Amino acid sequence: MVRQRGQALWRNAMAIRQMSSAAKQIDLESDLALQAARTWDEGVSSKFSTTSVAELFKGKKVALFGLPGAFTGVCTSSHVPSYINNCDKFKEKGVDSVVCVSVNDPYTMNAWAEKLGAKGKIQFYGDFDGKFHKALGLDHDLTGALLGPRSQRYSMYVEDGKIKVLNVEKVPSDFKVSDAETLLKGI
Repeated sequence: MVRQRGQALWRNAMAIRQMSSAAKQIDLESDLALQAARTWDEGVSSKFSTTSVAELFKGKKVALFGLPGAFTGVCTSSHVPSYINNCDKFKEKGVDSVVCVSVNDPYTMNAWAEKLGAKGKIQFYGDFDGKFHKALGLDHDLTGALLGPRSQRYSMYVEDGKIKVLNVEKVPSDFKVSDAETLLKGI
């Protein structure tokens, strides 16, 4: 019992540390880029182009959520569906785009978006090397779960690169504050 309480306190302390170290702004001048979800053939024909963070966020209102991985439990059953079901509500609040980012390649993100029926509703991007999440202080090592370097489970509302709302789960398996409804309340 004492050990479990100690572990819970440690997890909470780590979550607070990670939240306080998260960026308050996305550096629109950086060379950070993401890869839009696509097929391999689309990747080849576009010469494996990337999308700069400036292109995603400059002059825009964006609801962005990040998750540990495509095709994983909570991500598939709850996280993405909460945003699919609320896309219209985000548009009503003046949000230009709803974006999902994961430390995955763009081909996996594409297949997952298609399987979920989310293409055309949500923009999916792969952060294949984790640089985007690391720059935001939202990276997370899930080697113990055989996933390797990943991201926290989170949601954020961004206006012109400035993070106005940031909700980070205490542990990646939680789904308490990063859902679409909670983010909508914060906008």
